[in-house]
Amino acid sequence: MINRCSFRVLFLAIIAPLFSGCVSSAPDDVDNVCEIFREKSGWYKDAKKSRARWDVPISVMMAIMHQESRFVATAKPPRKKIWGVIPGPRPSDAYGYSQAKDDTWKWYERSSGNYGADRDDFGDAIDFIGWYNDMSFRQNRIAKDDTFRLYLAYHEGHGGYERKTYRDKQWLVDVARKVDRRAQSYNAQLRSCVDELEDDGWWPF
Repeated sequence: MINRCSFRVLFLAIIAPLFSGCVSSAPDDVDNVCEIFREKSGWYKDAKKSRARWDVPISVMMAIMHQESRFVATAKPPRKKIWGVIPGPRPSDAYGYSQAKDDTWKWYERSSGNYGADRDDFGDAIDFIGWYNDMSFRQNRIAKDDTFRLYLAYHEGHGGYERKTYRDKQWLVDVARKVDRRAQSYNAQLRSCVDELEDDGWWPF
């Protein structure tokens, strides 16, 4: 007869893989957007839905997501080090694919009507990025294909962008340029595989 302790160990061994499988792993090749969509069933459809809703190019949204989380569903900002050794608090409550903060995510839910959205769900996260870029277009008059300025507003907030806080952050300007280059690369890659993604069982609705 299995004693209580052994039963508990057996039970945990059975259910642990089930819970670990609930969160999607990052794509194997994050530098190629075609390979990302080939590997991750449903992601292309989610990206298309966000583009249709917010009129933001898929390549722009995916480049921002790459910079923020490398497509890791449960990504969080690294902890600060106390005395350079002891792990301290995280610098913010940013979380998930989009690295959205708690308050900004609540604003997105209210504004978009997507109540109950999850930051570790790719479809919700890419819709958030599309929504935020649409807000940057409305509030800061940034073109929806201007990845460089959209990322500056994404990082600094709409108020910070308006105050040009990025001018004192050369490292951030460099990162925004990198995100812009990635968006251009993703866009070129997408042109080479979009027919495959559309025709090979990738239904738009």
